Amino acid sequence: MTPDADTRGTLTDEADLVKRAVKRDPAAFGALYEFHLDRIYRYVFYRVGSTSEAEDLTEQVFLKAWEAIDRYEPRGTPFAAWLYRLAHNLVIDHYRGKRPLTPLDEVAEAEEIGVDVVEAVEARLDEEEIREALARLNPDYQQMIVLRFVEGLSHAEVAQIIGKSEGAARVIQHRALQALARALEDRGGNPRRS
Repeated sequence: MTPDADTRGTLTDEADLVKRAVKRDPAAFGALYEFHLDRIYRYVFYRVGSTSEAEDLTEQVFLKAWEAIDRYEPRGTPFAAWLYRLAHNLVIDHYRGKRPLTPLDEVAEAEEIGVDVVEAVEARLDEEEIREALARLNPDYQQMIVLRFVEGLSHAEVAQIIGKSEGAARVIQHRALQALARALEDRGGNPRRS
């Protein structure tokens, strides 16, 4: 697939911003931050399940990126791949430190703004059920599922992020989906690391 003119322009613009950011240009890094913030936040949120923790971890991702930007080397992979790796590592460190808590105040907030509480709770339970099953998987499987199905990245993009061939990424995805299906079936039993 060949990128269209807009995509090529965006990639060229991003490459220019990265070069400037590596030289410690705060405006260039700020533009990269704005461009990637939502995607990194979604990735982190889906892994931790708490708005406040996701916000904190996302900010840590960009802080670490700024601290290390002068050592960044593209090596043929997109800047986003580097950010996803940073996010992945911070999420792993986060789970080593503690288990996430599910905030219940979000349901109360939904009621205050007139959202159907029953629908909000049911949606939250479905998300929570998937998130809990996902949490039982090994970190590589978690990362694969979030990148492919939450972020909607292509096999090629995911392969670049995880540093594997596209074929290997497809195998990992297949195994990750099987492990997630088992975790959802076993949701009433003891958590296990697949």
